[in-house]
Amino acid sequence: MENQPEKSDINSAKKAGPETDVKKEAERTTSFAQYSGIAFQMLGTIGLGVYAGLKLDEWQQNERPIWTIVLSLTAIGASLYLFIRQLTNK
Repeated sequence: MENQPEKSDINSAKKAGPETDVKKEAERTTSFAQYSGIAFQMLGTIGLGVYAGLKLDEWQQNERPIWTIVLSLTAIGASLYLFIRQLTNK
């Protein structure tokens, strides 16, 4: 009689069932979507800064890409600022 497995409670199996799995999956999907959106926002901000810098250097016919460097670094700083601000709001 000692080697017989204990009977499991049917109600406890229902509590850990598909409802909790669905909630966890929904949270993962939501997190993935939020962070993907932040990544695309950063990419767009940096890309816009680089593009604007290239066009300004082309327009002013600079030998050195001063505007490209300045606007690229400014865009990186702005995107990091927005990234941190969005993380602290969540």
